[in-house]
Amino acid sequence: MPRVTERGRVYRSEAVVLRRQDLGEADRLLTLFTPQHGKLRAVAKGVRRPGSKKAGHLEPFTLTILLLARGRELDIITQAEAVKTFPHLRDDLIRLGLAAYVIELTDRFGIQESDSQALFQLVVNTLERLDSDPSPEAALRYFQVRLLDLAGYRPELSRCVNCLSEAAPEDQFFSVLEGGLLCPRCGPMRSEARPLSLQALKVLRHYQRNSYAEASRPQISPKVALELEALLESYLCHLLERELNVPGFVRQVRRLKEARVYS
Repeated sequence: MPRVTERGRVYRSEAVVLRRQDLGEADRLLTLFTPQHGKLRAVAKGVRRPGSKKAGHLEPFTLTILLLARGRELDIITQAEAVKTFPHLRDDLIRLGLAAYVIELTDRFGIQESDSQALFQLVVNTLERLDSDPSPEAALRYFQVRLLDLAGYRPELSRCVNCLSEAAPEDQFFSVLEGGLLCPRCGPMRSEARPLSLQALKVLRHYQRNSYAEASRPQISPKVALELEALLESYLCHLLERELNVPGFVRQVRRLKEARVYS
């Protein structure tokens, strides 16, 4: 079980803003992800009033340092200071969409009232990469693979999950129900299994075994990238038992970009 970290009556925490919604006439309810306490919901009072000093520090995709006071039902944000705003995300709809994908997955997999330092650091590092790296898709793939590790759903990529035979250097199948490979003999017998090319399998193994600097180095063909995108999305949706909202938006932006409606 994740370790629960106690919060004092007043406490300070780093946080990434995941979601926000208006509350009353001038307040906002924020969903935050923190390293010591996992997901939190907190109220920023008066933040929608003109001239609010906290407003610019509590935008989505922002890394901020907060001072919070424990409330009976919801904690209250008393101070906020933005540390990183990742400004380039808003200059490119693809990067913005991929960042929103990271935030959605963090929101779905993040645990409330738990020590989440490893996942928190992964989220911050990924937002930095999406903000600046020349290949933002690689940053998202690495995030997805590492998220599966941290959430306890690391896919089995070395042997068949049915017959336990070592995976040969050939095309395989992948089962979202079993969370791993099915060999060419077992795969066709499972209706939920999807083909997995040897090239895509090599990329997944490479991402599992290496740091981001090493994992993102090899160039991946568009065909393999699309295969990995579909497989990882399918597996994540299966684990969450629901469809994700953001991937469809990212695909729509890509189509518009290819049609030169958006550049």
